[in-house]
Amino acid sequence: MDHSGHGAMDLPPFTLGRGLAWSPDAFFLVACLLGLLLYGWGVVRMTRRGDRWPVGRTVSFVAGVLSVVLVMCTGLNDYGMVMFSVHMVQHMVLSMLSPIMILLGAPVTLALRALPVAARGTLGPRELLLKLLHSRYMRVVTHPLFTIPMFIASLYALYFTPLVDTLMGSYVGHVAMMVHFFAVGVVFFWPIMGVDPGPHRPGHLMRMLELFAGMPFHAFFGIALMMASTPMIGAFAHPPASLGIDPMEDLNAAGGIAWAFSEIPSVLVLIALLFQWHGSEQRQARRKDRAADRDGDAELEAYNAYLASLRAGSARQG
Repeated sequence: MDHSGHGAMDLPPFTLGRGLAWSPDAFFLVACLLGLLLYGWGVVRMTRRGDRWPVGRTVSFVAGVLSVVLVMCTGLNDYGMVMFSVHMVQHMVLSMLSPIMILLGAPVTLALRALPVAARGTLGPRELLLKLLHSRYMRVVTHPLFTIPMFIASLYALYFTPLVDTLMGSYVGHVAMMVHFFAVGVVFFWPIMGVDPGPHRPGHLMRMLELFAGMPFHAFFGIALMMASTPMIGAFAHPPASLGIDPMEDLNAAGGIAWAFSEIPSVLVLIALLFQWHGSEQRQARRKDRAADRDGDAELEAYNAYLASLRAGSARQG
């Protein structure tokens, strides 16, 4: 894609292959379009065979993908290369907002329901997906002992070391950084509030504890940026003069954005968890009711018989 059309600054694309120029816009746009097409195919396939797929999940998934398009496939991405505040918006959206909405869309569950079952003795896409879900790799990368430290390290180990300047020195590094933010957000929020099946699925109370174990570090990070007395990151220390931006004001704004985003996703995830908890309790109650209908409420009858035997024993002793 041509960055000159954004009107902000002329930033050259990076090159992959022989003479084929790709920009971060194209990379993310192709990935987002592919995700939407595959999700839409799954919904259509289920609908045609008479199965119902919740509209809310589709809306959530589409909104999550569009949020990626907004921060990476528009002029916002150009400004994110030279303004720390805009870069922080990209980081927060890709690591927190987009993963939450995409996970609420349950793309893995949709794939498992929509993909055809392979012939016996063969491995099709559905079987490979199931194998991945039950792999040791997935057990490691979705475990809280991995996800929480990784979620925190994505802030402190990146922005408080020279690594951020190295990555921001090229489009390839910038794209790699954004992909990393998104991946870390997915593996962090998946065990906490994801609808899809996964290796780790703790109780709802434990999920809340995992959520609040990681969120305060975003607030601390934002405060650290706001309290800085000098520009902390060389890549954003000298914004283009044409933008008329003071680097310290930009740094302060970035800190405020990081602080605010530590609260907003927490509320969204907490609401989703409460709804999931309530739905789980209702499903459990319905299962108990159906079990009671099937066995004629044998458990209650056995308990009543036990009480009757106690009363009879008391009467004989009297």
